[in-house]
Amino acid sequence: MEMKKRLTLELRNKKPGEVKELVLDNCRSDDGKIVGLSSDFENLEFLSMININLLSVSNLPKLNKLRKLELSDNRISGGLEVLAERTPNLTHLNLSGNKIKDINTLEPLKKLPNLHSLDLFNCEVTMLINYRESVFTLLPQLTYLDGFDADDQEAPDSDPEADGDGLEDEYENGEEGEEEDDDDEEDDLDEEVIDDEDDEDDDLEGEEEEDGVDDEEEDEEEDGEEDEEDEADDDLPRGEKRKRNLEDEGEEDPEDEEDDEDD
Repeated sequence: MEMKKRLTLELRNKKPGEVKELVLDNCRSDDGKIVGLSSDFENLEFLSMININLLSVSNLPKLNKLRKLELSDNRISGGLEVLAERTPNLTHLNLSGNKIKDINTLEPLKKLPNLHSLDLFNCEVTMLINYRESVFTLLPQLTYLDGFDADDQEAPDSDPEADGDGLEDEYENGEEGEEEDDDDEEDDLDEEVIDDEDDEDDDLEGEEEEDGVDDEEEDEEEDGEEDEEDEADDDLPRGEKRKRNLEDEGEEDPEDEEDDEDD
């Protein structure tokens, strides 16, 4: 999308003087220059023009109230004196990923007395020997260069996880959590073993009870059979009953013996 159209969309029927923040990232500049932006944005405090193929800031209008300017991932190689002339109250400037090669290219920024944060990540100038010392010497008003001060202390508004403290805490908490999980798992295993033993005891008791029931049933069946035999004997005549009893005992009936003698 072209920069002019993007500006119209970002305004959303507002007047330029009512806008304090303006983001034009990833749109298309006109031959590497800023277009559509005018001094009518007199109250603008934050302007972002990241990755718009910008070659120069020469068309940047006068923006007295601008505090923060994002120009990363463009192809700017110089002409920074325009910033000193048209954004006199700038405090934050991001030029990361541009074509800045020499320390001297940054010299016009000396005229920005309020500039205390400058980012030059992925610029060739960062590869120079004594790069940080040279920049802090050239721009004494700077507090932070690439997110760190002259004593390598990180800027307070940076991501706390960047220094690794957050990761260490997370790692320690993770180890503690794992130990607690291991203890819980051991407790669960112990409870399962106890439950299994209880189940086995219950099974054994159940089997014993069943055996007892079976024995009682067998005894009752035997007693029943004897009772039935006794009842059958009671139904026989007295002579027959006596004869059967003698036969069971292995003795002979005296009447049978008399019959034999008579014969």
